[in-house]
Amino acid sequence: MSKDFDPFAAEWVSYYSNPNYSLVEKCLKLAQILEYPNLSISDYLQKLEIMGNELRNSASDVKNPTYLISVLNEYMFKTLGFSGNRDDYYNPKNNFLNVVIDTKSGIPITLSIIYAEIGKYIGLDLRLVSFPSHFLVKHSEEFILDPYGGGRLLTMGDLQEILNQNFGASVQFSPEFLNEAELEKILTRIVRNLKNSYTQSFNYDMAMRCTNMVLGIDPNSPEEIRDKGILESRLLHYDAALKFLNKYLDLAPEAEDVDFILGLIQSIRERTSQ
Repeated sequence: MSKDFDPFAAEWVSYYSNPNYSLVEKCLKLAQILEYPNLSISDYLQKLEIMGNELRNSASDVKNPTYLISVLNEYMFKTLGFSGNRDDYYNPKNNFLNVVIDTKSGIPITLSIIYAEIGKYIGLDLRLVSFPSHFLVKHSEEFILDPYGGGRLLTMGDLQEILNQNFGASVQFSPEFLNEAELEKILTRIVRNLKNSYTQSFNYDMAMRCTNMVLGIDPNSPEEIRDKGILESRLLHYDAALKFLNKYLDLAPEAEDVDFILGLIQSIRERTSQ
């Protein structure tokens, strides 16, 4: 077996690749693999089903989407008490669906997944939107909703304001930002969130596991190959670090961070030649 083989990544790729599992199941499997080995996926599916049935029983027969969204918002954010975790936003646990279901507190991506899942029970066809820096949900092009903000309806001005807060004035709104997110993009975004959280808390082994999980799905991702090289260097695996950093330069010779990566390669070589 190759020394690069990661059994956690292999288990993830096998589960991820199975079309019989839903997005929610794959999110729960991710939590199980990374931090909650005793997690029962079926128990959490049942918790969501109970929520969905309660919501359906509380709604009238009116099929107007504005009414249904208001009923969903009332149930999820008032009755159940879900809210955005503003006090501890970057805690990795905000990315685990089981934790968000239990604590009723999360970040845009996990709250959006739960919001859309519960909404199905009253006939709402809610689509997940991988908006830059802030995950959203849409019912149609007219109904752009922010579960992190209590399900509020967003205007074009609101969307530009989200971009301004996260990127300054450098990113202007584009309609493609509201395209429905593919399953791969949703799951990859969660794993990258986790990688960044683990890296910030110096848990490089767990960050590496996340990188390997993304590379298992997208083996030629320049960003993940670069990050794997950086993490290998922080783990003092210098030969492996050089291999991945050089591969990144081959894949992305025009990248904005080329000078930084070249400097890192130089410092590793100086360190290993002493």
